[in-house]
Parts: sequence; structure tokens; C-alpha cells
Amino acid sequence: MHFKHVIAAITAIFTLTVAPLARAADYPKQPVRLVVGFSPGSTIDLVSRIIAEGLSRKLNANFVVENKTGANGILAATAVAQAKPDGYTLLVSNSSSITVNPILYKKLGYQPLEDLAPISTVLSVPFVLAINPQNPRTKNINSVKDLVNKAKAEPDKVTYGSAGNGNLMHLAGAQLATMSSTQMVHIPYRGAAPMETALLSQEIDFGFDTLSGVHLMKSGKLKPLAVSTKERWRDLPDVPAVAETGFPDFDISFWVGTFAPAGTPPEIIELLNREIAAVVQDPEIKNRLMPQGNILTQSSEEFISKIKTELGTNSELIMRANIKVEE
Repeated sequence: MHFKHVIAAITAIFTLTVAPLARAADYPKQPVRLVVGFSPGSTIDLVSRIIAEGLSRKLNANFVVENKTGANGILAATAVAQAKPDGYTLLVSNSSSITVNPILYKKLGYQPLEDLAPISTVLSVPFVLAINPQNPRTKNINSVKDLVNKAKAEPDKVTYGSAGNGNLMHLAGAQLATMSSTQMVHIPYRGAAPMETALLSQEIDFGFDTLSGVHLMKSGKLKPLAVSTKERWRDLPDVPAVAETGFPDFDISFWVGTFAPAGTPPEIIELLNREIAAVVQDPEIKNRLMPQGNILTQSSEEFISKIKTELGTNSELIMRANIKVEE
């Protein structure tokens, strides 16, 4: 081979090797949108804003949160799935949008592992089963047993809210009804914050609230009856797990994770995964995230495996509880 050809071949190989690194090194050159499918004030919204602030500082760029609410996160996930795969439009989602919607909805604008590229989980979050102690219908309820007994005495009268049809709040309420052999009425809202407002205004009897409602529980505006995971929540040490109240197999939580459109360059996915993992360990950021849940970061491969597992688990839960939604 002529010497010039050898040099050209070496140069081509070198270019192919360093080009991805250069592309990642140049990222981001412009503001990055973090699209959130749930309302301002929700756990996902709060976490998104904390992460956006941390990434903005770390990468010297603007990461901006954009709320696109409705349909249990479907609108936001669809928008990101259809966005240009250049790393400048990302999704911050809860597990409901990713591991429940594809099971419940036949007409979905995205498939999580085909149209989205998982980046990393950020948090794992329990729910807290709560009632309003000022509500005449629930003022005498002091335990999960009391709530179940009321539901047995009043079939199809006890109501619970959620952040939307198919949201894991919905599944948690349906799971409790199924395990207790009771008929309870589900009322969907456009996010966790509106559901919480409905609980405070006595529109519904109970709800599996997110940890953003803990301050309302500590102030006495809401009464926590149980935590949805098998472990108690550190900020509510006297509140039992549902599993301790006669339902040993009850264990439901949700995660908050980040995604890019499918086709986003792998080096950008890797960069974001690495930077998110670093951001959540920053002492200031960590202290702000801890009240919202347990910090959980994974590689994109581990995240993909987690999604596949939960799609199977949730499919079984939905079938047992006979949960259906109108499209």
C-alpha cells in the first residue's frame, strides 16, 4: 500500500475513534429541555428542577423544565419520542408512563424501549396512604383496617384518587381493593398535586400520596395510615407499611428516571448518565433530593433491564385487579 494511503487509513480510523468523543465534548451547545408529564409541585416536577439546576451548573448550560401535563404522562413521553434525537429534548418520567401505559393503552404514541432511550433512574419513591381527618366520612378512620372495614360496609362508596388513569397511585388503590376483596371507586386527576388538593377539599376519601405531601401529614392536615413499600419511610417512622397491616405481599413504589429520544448518540447518553450520577451525589443536591425519595442511579443497561422486569410485573398486577381504561 502506498505510504499516502496508509496515512489516510490511519487518519480515517483516528477520526472515527475521536469523533464521538468530540461530539460529546461539545455537548450541550444550547439549552436542553427537560419535558415533564406531570403538574408543577409534583414529585417528578420537583426532582426535575433540582436535577436541571445541578446539570446546568455542572455542564455550564441551561437545562430548562417544561411541564406538558395530561394523560398520565403520555403527552410528554410522546413529544420526546418524536423529538430530534440530538440530546436537546429529554424526558423526566415516573414509572407509570413507562411500565404501565404500554400495558393499558392500545393506542399509544410511543413504545418505551423502541422510541425512547433510557438514560438513568434518579429516585425510588414510596407512596403514603393518607386520609383527610377533617372529612366527616373518614374522621374516625385510624388504620388501614378501619378503611377496609368501611369499604366492606359501603361497597362502591369509598373513593380514592390518583394522578391519572393507569398511574401507579391508581394501581396501588386497585391493589388494596383486590387484596381486601372490596369495591372502591377510582377518581383520576391530572397529576399528584390536583389529587392532593381533592383529598384536602374532601372530594375523595383517600389516596396514595407522594412524599411531597409529608409536610401536610406532619401538620395534621392529612393523616397517614400506611406506607406502600415493605419498609417504613424514614420521615414517618411511626407509620406502618401496608404489609404490616394484614397485607404482607403489598409492595408498590415508583421511580423517577430520565430518557432521550431513540437514536440519540450513545456517547451523549453515556455523558448524561455519568453527569446525573455525579449531580445526585453533590451534597447540596443530595440533601434536597432525599426528602423526595431514595436516590437510585443505574447504568442505561441496568435501567433497560429494570423496565423490562416491571412491564412483566405490572402486567400481572393489572390483570389480577382487572384494571381497564377508556381510550
